[in-house]
Amino acid sequence: MRDTRESRLLLVLLVAIAFALITVDIRGGEDSPLDGTRSAAAAVFGPVENGVAAAVDPVDNAVDAVRDSGDRSSRISELERENAELKQQLGSKDVTRERARELDKLLKLAGAGQYRVKGAQVIAIGAAQGFSWTVTIDAGANDGIQRDMTVVNGDGLVGRVTTVGPSTSTVLLACDPDFTVGTRLEKSSELGFATGQGNRPMRVQLLNGKAHVQKGSRLVTFGSQADKPFVPGVPVGTVVKVDPAGGGLTRTVEVTPFVGYTKLDIVGVVVQGPRKDPRDSVLPAGPKPVPTVTVTATPSVNPSQSPLYGQEEVR
Repeated sequence: MRDTRESRLLLVLLVAIAFALITVDIRGGEDSPLDGTRSAAAAVFGPVENGVAAAVDPVDNAVDAVRDSGDRSSRISELERENAELKQQLGSKDVTRERARELDKLLKLAGAGQYRVKGAQVIAIGAAQGFSWTVTIDAGANDGIQRDMTVVNGDGLVGRVTTVGPSTSTVLLACDPDFTVGTRLEKSSELGFATGQGNRPMRVQLLNGKAHVQKGSRLVTFGSQADKPFVPGVPVGTVVKVDPAGGGLTRTVEVTPFVGYTKLDIVGVVVQGPRKDPRDSVLPAGPKPVPTVTVTATPSVNPSQSPLYGQEEVR
């Protein structure tokens, strides 16, 4: 449109009419005569406004996201931290239950053998001064621990104390090649000496070369003078191999220990031995024998040889 006098007059007229309509609409309030016109305009221009809003909203959301990114990042970090704490709590509950189970087994073994024990936890593996099979426990001289005390757990013999500090001690494990303990065979009471062989079964030299021993036989500690380094009756292991008797003075067997030396946690140091040798009473109950069923074969009978053959059945 060209800028002429008529166009300027038309613009002024339109502005005046707009102000007049606004004044009438405001004074009319809820009964404004322009409600119908406003509704019609909303019906026409409403979809257009929604489309524009849909196009603009992602931009507004992006701006809000950038503005709130710091808060959201902090919230995510907080949630991740809470999640990690919950997982740790769940894990700690599992560990607590397992330790409670081990402690319960230890107390039962100590009760069966009448051992007075000081509970401790394995806190380190190996010794700084060598390559022996040893562990460090969190109990020492301040707890009444002395050298050459027997160490057990709920399964049986763990080892003996070799070094004692104020609050920690070193335990030589029974699987160490330098470890030797006197043993007694279950029921027969045959004596021998068990020696550790690392990851392999312990090697036991029975003093009686003609001793009757078979797989599945179990051994306990024989005990030492004044109960040091070993108290009597502690379960050692189960015989898994018997060397053929060669007429020698001794007989060799291999024994799988009851204790798993690679997964030690809760242990007990025997600070006072039993008044009486418990012998085999500390051993767990042995497997119950499975009853054998004997089937007697019934001799087959030829029907022609039966006394009723050929006779009618009497009812």
